[in-house]
Amino acid sequence: MMKHYYQSFMGTWEITAGEEAVTGIRFVENYQTDETAREIAVSPVIKETCKQLDEYFAGKRRVFDLPLALSGTDFQQKVWQQLQQIPYGKTISYAQLADATGNPKACRAVGSANGKNPVAIVIPCHRVIASGGGLGGYAYGLAIKQELLALEKG
Repeated sequence: MMKHYYQSFMGTWEITAGEEAVTGIRFVENYQTDETAREIAVSPVIKETCKQLDEYFAGKRRVFDLPLALSGTDFQQKVWQQLQQIPYGKTISYAQLADATGNPKACRAVGSANGKNPVAIVIPCHRVIASGGGLGGYAYGLAIKQELLALEKG
């Protein structure tokens, strides 16, 4: 497993990957560079991930094309697949996401699976909002969610 710390205008993101695929992207609060936290290696997969994140943050990429290796239950995998169908700059509610998974009464379970998304930004869990139009929750805080949504709205 390789690890790399990617710097964006909103802070640091930790990218983890195997030889062939990305396994995680998560926001790292209070990240400080030191010898123990430096990247272990930068593989072609991590380099490509950084390139695509650069393009995304520059407003030039709307869809990611990265190999992913995600660990999760069948239900979580189904939710994560549906998240990838939400267009750039658009949002849907947790209820709409539950409907899309074929489980219209599973809003809480969908919310939980959404929160366990291991690949932030690439699988756009930030595009899911509350039915009333509020932001709902976000694993990395509402300020980060709001910035991602604002970036996509231009």
